[in-house]
Amino acid sequence: MWRLTFNDHCTGTAAVRGRPGLSWLDEMTQHNRFSRAALAARAVLIPGTGRRKQTKRPIARRLRRPDYPRAGRRGWRRWVPSWRLVLGSVLMFTATLATVVGIAYARTDIPEDLNAFATQQDTVYYWADGTPMARTGWVSRQEMPLSKIPDHVRWAVLAAENADFYSDHGISTQGITRALWRTVSDGDTQGGSTITQQYVKNVYLSQDQSFSRKFTEMLLAVKLDRRLSKDKILQEYLNTSWFGRGTYGLQRASQAYYGKEVTQLNASEGAFLASLLKGASLYDPAVNPRNHERAVERWRWTLDRMVEIGRLSPAERATYTTFPEPKPPHRPNSAGGQDGYLIQLAESYAKRAGHISDARFDLGGYQIYTTFEKPRMTALARAVRDARDKLDPKQRKADRFVRFGASTVAPDGRILAVYGGPDFERQAFNESNAGTVPAGSAFTPFVYAAGLQHGVTHERNGPRSTVTPSTEYDGDDDIPVMTPEGPYWDRSGKMVKGNNDGDQSFGRISLHEAMTKSANSPFLQLGMDTGLKLVRSTAEASGMLPASFGPPVPAFAMGNSTPSAIRMADAYGTFAARGVHTDPYSVRKVTRNGEPVRLDLPRPRRAVRSDVADAITRSLTRPGMRGVAMAAPVAAKAGTTEDDTARWYVGYGPAASTAVVVYRMDLAKSLAPLPLKGLAGGPEDDGKLPAQIWNTYTEATTK
Repeated sequence: MWRLTFNDHCTGTAAVRGRPGLSWLDEMTQHNRFSRAALAARAVLIPGTGRRKQTKRPIARRLRRPDYPRAGRRGWRRWVPSWRLVLGSVLMFTATLATVVGIAYARTDIPEDLNAFATQQDTVYYWADGTPMARTGWVSRQEMPLSKIPDHVRWAVLAAENADFYSDHGISTQGITRALWRTVSDGDTQGGSTITQQYVKNVYLSQDQSFSRKFTEMLLAVKLDRRLSKDKILQEYLNTSWFGRGTYGLQRASQAYYGKEVTQLNASEGAFLASLLKGASLYDPAVNPRNHERAVERWRWTLDRMVEIGRLSPAERATYTTFPEPKPPHRPNSAGGQDGYLIQLAESYAKRAGHISDARFDLGGYQIYTTFEKPRMTALARAVRDARDKLDPKQRKADRFVRFGASTVAPDGRILAVYGGPDFERQAFNESNAGTVPAGSAFTPFVYAAGLQHGVTHERNGPRSTVTPSTEYDGDDDIPVMTPEGPYWDRSGKMVKGNNDGDQSFGRISLHEAMTKSANSPFLQLGMDTGLKLVRSTAEASGMLPASFGPPVPAFAMGNSTPSAIRMADAYGTFAARGVHTDPYSVRKVTRNGEPVRLDLPRPRRAVRSDVADAITRSLTRPGMRGVAMAAPVAAKAGTTEDDTARWYVGYGPAASTAVVVYRMDLAKSLAPLPLKGLAGGPEDDGKLPAQIWNTYTEATTK
């Protein structure tokens, strides 16, 4: 390319062909520049195409930090994201969510086995000693092909639950959005579930209200909707849904509520049954009287909804103006006699303490270990039966509609025995658990306890003075009840006075003596001096329910409250426990298929001081009374009411407290108690029948 001579080499010049005058050093520099340019040009061309390829930059230079807070902005504008940032974030979130849902959908399989309702079991009840007491089987279920379910019944369900069932894809985006909006805006929980989702929850999943369960439910619903036909899903849903009264499926529900086959139901009856899918405990009139109004409202709405979606003509809708009243429930139960009342109490308590829903309990499979003692139950039933044999309702009008309620409760709250009625299968009304008659003078020990616990005051908002068993009060009959301002006048303008049984007067008498002799007037005045609010709080702390309390007037101290025999026995048991109270309970343990169910059992708490409880016990102890064959003395109190509509006898020892009440009530007419004058052929003031039951029972259990 060039030629060098020695001279050129020495002088640094070269004769280049075609380019004279350049030194060899300059020529070399230009050559190197050309070579680098050629290499760069070849590097940016894709081999074989002649197209330029992109130059790769380092990853660190390609990834840029989001411009947030935004540079070049000041104040609040720095914190307003750009539209590029917002759009990118939304796209990133959507892509991530779609990926997660897609993976979860692919990994979710429809279970092969259905839930336990397909293989129902009995529930077994046990006595306190662990021996079986009774077996009950609630669940009733029968398959019914969709083709045999009338269209108007089918569409009543769809109108009430999922009108878009045949067009959705297993889930309803609109329903889910609406449910979320109501939850956020109103604070109310809405289901938003399609029928497919409900079916999945019923037969494959649990009833837990968790996000994971709901998410799985939606995935399974979509998969099931793709696998099964809509008619198949609807058929299985109608055959597996719970309708209350121990029934699963429309066929058994139709028999339980209307005594007919599902094929015989009309649209009106179908609309009521559809309402039960929202919860039989809310819409079955037999469960709660307040349910009737809700059921009628839901029934009307369902029929109107059927018209709205074009599945019921307005003319036919106009014919359904009367609510189709369901027939009373018939509960299949293997336990008659007194055992039925025990099962009723135990079942109610197990559901409440174990947080078991009606629907889940109806699946069966539970083992319920009660607190009931069979020997006590036998003795109590025999004692009441002996007393009932003394009545002659055919000859004496006063011996008709006589009710006996009795209960024995241990000081630690265990219900040991009850007498609920003649036979559970003939009368489900539990007389031992009914708060229908006043306590009368059997309430006075709680007035006495309140005075000893809190003291009294004779001035409005004045200081309190201590009360002891030796504190004296006026025990005469027909004395006015005094307030700091003078005698107490009722709303009718009548002066309220204290009355003793038999119009007997005792003069100045100590509270201990007044309780021993059953003088009422001192405790009527003591209630006013102590304060009726404090008397009420003492009685409530001892075990009486707030709902049973009467109005806060002087008669409150004389027992215008209406506790049940169970609650009265439990409250007296507080004195036996030296002032410590435990709410009564009838179940000590529950298992299901061998696995324990957690129970919220009651805890003991202090109601009154121990010295107060001991003072009550001393004043109620009867030396030489029947029943002293027990290991320790027995304290007891008889109770009567001013209008003679109830007679009580409550007694307790260290091991148990027993309350017996006798009253008259015609349940076919009302819950108003009837007078007891002439009961068992005795005089008006004869209250010995409850005491006879108590003594007979106590002697039988202490032999």
